[in-house]
Amino acid sequence: MLIHEVVLRIVLAVIVGGLIGYEREFKNRPAGFRTHILVCVGAAVISMIQLYSVEETTRLILAHPQLQSALKADIGRLGAQVISGIGFLGAGTIIHEKGSVKGLTTAASLWVVACIGLAVGLGYYTLTLLSTAAVFMVLATLKRVEDKFMEKGNLVKIELQYKDKKQLINIVEGYFETKNIKVQNIEFSLEDDEDSPYKTSLYTIVVPRYIKRSKIIQELSVYEGVEKVNLIK
Repeated sequence: MLIHEVVLRIVLAVIVGGLIGYEREFKNRPAGFRTHILVCVGAAVISMIQLYSVEETTRLILAHPQLQSALKADIGRLGAQVISGIGFLGAGTIIHEKGSVKGLTTAASLWVVACIGLAVGLGYYTLTLLSTAAVFMVLATLKRVEDKFMEKGNLVKIELQYKDKKQLINIVEGYFETKNIKVQNIEFSLEDDEDSPYKTSLYTIVVPRYIKRSKIIQELSVYEGVEKVNLIK
């Protein structure tokens, strides 16, 4: 492989990884600008190592035809190891916090950057440019479409005042179940006013987009045993 071809592929890998990594860095994701560049360049280097291996094997066979049955070059083996091995890096970007999982998109972007890096190293320039444009478009623009049209839950915090804890739990759990509302966290106050007959709890819930917050407050307020419902955020 000629030196200018190696330089071109490494520079292209830096540009491709940097472009996708910049978008992730801009959105303050766990793996950003430099991480994506390194993954893409590393995958490109592995691809070029495979090509060097094929070229070296070919030269040896041409020089020594008797070695034809003994020498073999597998052009896909190292690439397959890159694709499977990038999983540990992607796993490091996934955060599990209080029932929610974050970082899956960044993990996927690392994986696809590794795949594009392989394409760069193998010299598939058209595939590289088209796939990079597609990935960048998905990351940069489709998030708005997803937020607008895809049904996702809104995180809401509500404060409930009540007399009987057991009665409240039965009421709230039954209501949330019928409305497909998921409870992410519950905080029972330990500093309630001793002179007041009411206790306070703070619920963090994930509410489907089609349900209005005001409707939740209104419907919970009518239950017997619930003294007051406040929307925190």
